[in-house]
Amino acid sequence: MVKQSAPQELAGIAPKLVEVTNEVLFADVWERSELSPRDRSLVTVSVLAALYRNEQLPYHLGKALENGLSVQELSEAITHLAFYAGWPNAMTAITQLKKIADERSA
Repeated sequence: MVKQSAPQELAGIAPKLVEVTNEVLFADVWERSELSPRDRSLVTVSVLAALYRNEQLPYHLGKALENGLSVQELSEAITHLAFYAGWPNAMTAITQLKKIADERSA
């Protein structure tokens, strides 16, 4: 698995945010053994989709695929959350998942 890191181009404007993202979120929280990277990705994608955080969602959908989730599993999770987080959120997330899946299969 490739280590996650905050976009380094942000370090010039927000060095502490990049540092905390890399050292706390990615080097600590994401590495804890209580959940697998696959499970953490499922949680992260679900929350980002539910909260309509569409700038972060494509990266984490890709990371979820790298962490062992299938397109079918992500599709099912997004379908499920439509009833709890709203139809527009789910439709946006599934559209982004389709784009990523199409790019990876091309």
